[in-house]
Amino acid sequence: MKTQSQKLPIARRVPKAARGFSLIELMVAMIISLLIMGAILTLFLDVTRTNDEMAKTNVLIENGRFSLQLMQSDVQHAGFWGELDNNIDPPTAIPDPCAVAGWNAAYKTNLIGIPVQSFPDATGLAGCGVTGVLANSDVLMVRHANTCVKGATGCDGGSDTGWHIQVSGCRNVGTEDPYVIDKTTFPLRTKTCSLTPPIDLAPQRKVVSKLYYLANSGGVPTLMRVELVNGAYADPQPLIEGVESFRVELGLDTKGKNGLPISASNPGDGSADEFKRCTALTPCVLDDLANVVAVKLYVLVRNTVATRGYTDTKAYQLGSIAVAAANDGFKRHVFSTTVRLVNPSSRREIP
Repeated sequence: MKTQSQKLPIARRVPKAARGFSLIELMVAMIISLLIMGAILTLFLDVTRTNDEMAKTNVLIENGRFSLQLMQSDVQHAGFWGELDNNIDPPTAIPDPCAVAGWNAAYKTNLIGIPVQSFPDATGLAGCGVTGVLANSDVLMVRHANTCVKGATGCDGGSDTGWHIQVSGCRNVGTEDPYVIDKTTFPLRTKTCSLTPPIDLAPQRKVVSKLYYLANSGGVPTLMRVELVNGAYADPQPLIEGVESFRVELGLDTKGKNGLPISASNPGDGSADEFKRCTALTPCVLDDLANVVAVKLYVLVRNTVATRGYTDTKAYQLGSIAVAAANDGFKRHVFSTTVRLVNPSSRREIP
């Protein structure tokens, strides 16, 4: 029997912080954690989708600008024939764009006088290797002399065995032609007019001829190019993906400095007075092509990858041509520029 002086043991109390979580507290914590993780995952997916769309938009813009810059560089040089200035006879006929041999004197005159041609489709261009042209694509041909002379370091046409142009610098001897276009014979001299061997011959430049158009490449609409190489048109080159419509309008110098129609006594002033698209119904005739001083280029470019949940219901205007809505998941944008043919227009300028 216990006495009053003996006390019962007191239960050891466990601190509250060391007891752990109850089941309800654990469940609440798990739910909160799942909500936070879900919000972070949603934010991550949104940021990823946004970055993906921005990347696709950047590619679209880059493709559009690059396609125009690529053609613009060629068009700016159209009608550049080396040192040849105003010794250019007016063309008498539209040159066959696909002729690679048998260039007689008349053809060479016409080739120099018509450095740019535009076509609404590939009709008559099979001989150039232009095939599979898309329905919404014009075809643009650009001609000029290479900007570097044959034999110069890094000149891309230095080893080409095709047509070259040589311009005479010997202006005080009337027996020498202003220029020759040939593959093997280049007798013209520089301004020294030397007849003492070794004769100081004028430089040669490759005759550049390129056609731009659209065709499918790997199932994707693509800007293509066919180029004259070693005297023949090479295989088509795919350049820029996603270009699905291409239109060309030619700027014509139809009025003189006095505002009246051009004539033998009233030459043009080098400014484009009107723009015309060559079509089957309104083809460009000789007078049109002989007076081209500028070119308007339009390209409709789309993403190469569709955007989920997006439908393009917009129609697009490319100059005088409207392209109907595609109603698909690709985003699109129209790019355009006006390019001045520096050499043909400068020859017409009147101080």
